[in-house]
Amino acid sequence: MTGPDISSQRADPFAIDAEPDLSGFKPRPAQRTPAVARATIREVSEENNFPSREAATKSKPKSQRRRITGRNVQINIKAKQETVDRLIAIADRRGWVLGEVLEHALAALEATDQPRT
Repeated sequence: MTGPDISSQRADPFAIDAEPDLSGFKPRPAQRTPAVARATIREVSEENNFPSREAATKSKPKSQRRRITGRNVQINIKAKQETVDRLIAIADRRGWVLGEVLEHALAALEATDQPRT
């Protein structure tokens, strides 16, 4: 069983035509969609659990530990999160910047340091 021969109805893509026949193509008429009230949009979105695009409330940012102290050399170290938390807690309790905590810790270690024999 063979189908209808449609090859005679198709356009030849390799044919050289100066102007193809586009008379069958016409633009669709413009359709105006009715405006929907914002309250209706909000109601539908809440019923269907659409996420809101409203800005989330900002949480209070961490307080900055910046003071002019004359310390201008940076040191980067790796530590466990618990150690960093302890360091920050000491600085907060005493009202020091992190450089001061380091200075006091080194002074305390040096005061108890015993030379190796």
